[in-house]
Amino acid sequence: MTQMLRVQNFTVSSDGFGAGENQSLERPFGHADPGEMFAWAGATASWPNRTDPGGSRGLDDYFTRDFTRNIGAEIMGRNKFGPQRGPWADHDWRGWWGDEPPFHTPVFVLTHHERPSFSLGDTTFHFVQGDPATVLERARAAANGKDVRLGGGTSVIREFLDADLVDTMHVVVAPVKLGSGVRLWESPDELRDRFHLDVVPSSSGVTHHLFWRK
Repeated sequence: MTQMLRVQNFTVSSDGFGAGENQSLERPFGHADPGEMFAWAGATASWPNRTDPGGSRGLDDYFTRDFTRNIGAEIMGRNKFGPQRGPWADHDWRGWWGDEPPFHTPVFVLTHHERPSFSLGDTTFHFVQGDPATVLERARAAANGKDVRLGGGTSVIREFLDADLVDTMHVVVAPVKLGSGVRLWESPDELRDRFHLDVVPSSSGVTHHLFWRK
C-alpha cells in the first residue's frame, strides 16, 4: 500500500491566512483568535478535549474523528512546536502541547537548530533539518507503513506543495478575516492544476476543501 502524505483539518481564514502576525508564547496564532478559527472542531462530539457530553455530529464531526486514522508519523514546522527562534535557549521547555500531546506518533520538527529527541506520553519529537523529500523519507520509515500527516504551519505546507509531495489535503475555510499573517493561498483555485477539488459547505459556517492529486 502506498504511504500518502496528508494534510488534515488545516484551518485558514476566509482571506487565506493560516496564522496571524506577532506569534508569541501567549498567542501561538498571533493576532488570530483560535477560538474563532477552530470553533468548528471544538463544537463536535469527537473533539478530544471535550469535557462535557454532547457536541455536534455530521460533517465537522466526521473530519474531527478522522484526524488520527491510519497516521503513523507527523511532520511540522518549528513554529508549530513553539515560538522560540534561533539556537535553542531552553531545552526544559517542551512545546505548546503539554505532557500528553495529541499526536501519538513520531513527530519530525523541521528546524535549522537540531536538539536531542524526547518523548511525552506516546509522542516522540525529533528535530531535523533537510529538504522536504529527505524529511518525508525519514517520516515514512518511522510510520511503519501508515500515512504521514503534514501538520503545518502554513509555510511548511507551502514548502511541501512546492516540492510536489502532498497527496491529499483537507483545508477548512473559517468565516473569519485576518487581513495579514502567513498566507496559504490567495484562492484555492491556485492548486487546481495539480489537484482535484471538492468544496463542501458545513452547517457550522465553515467550508471544507478536499484536494487529491490528479
